[in-house]
Amino acid sequence: MAHTFEELKEKTVAELREIAKGIEHDALKGYSTMHKEDLIKALCTALGIEAHRHHEVVGIDKAAVKAKIKELKKRREAALASKDGAELRAVRGKIRLLKRKLRRAMV
Repeated sequence: MAHTFEELKEKTVAELREIAKGIEHDALKGYSTMHKEDLIKALCTALGIEAHRHHEVVGIDKAAVKAKIKELKKRREAALASKDGAELRAVRGKIRLLKRKLRRAMV
């Protein structure tokens, strides 16, 4: 039976130990005394599963947004060098909005 990281994360320690009981792997030695976090890492290693969730951006062009952020960071540095407070505030606000846009688009 194939397991996913999300599925393992939702299980109880007892259920994880039952899964580990049927698997022979060096990472699972001492599974009966492991805590949940350690047990999940060991199971992921033994089963060849990535031990973290992958987030992907949906609905927007991530590369274009990141390119715009890089451009704005250059403008921010120029505003810092010229000590232009109003421009600096505006650019930082735009960077913040674009970063929030990226985070909200992650699934």
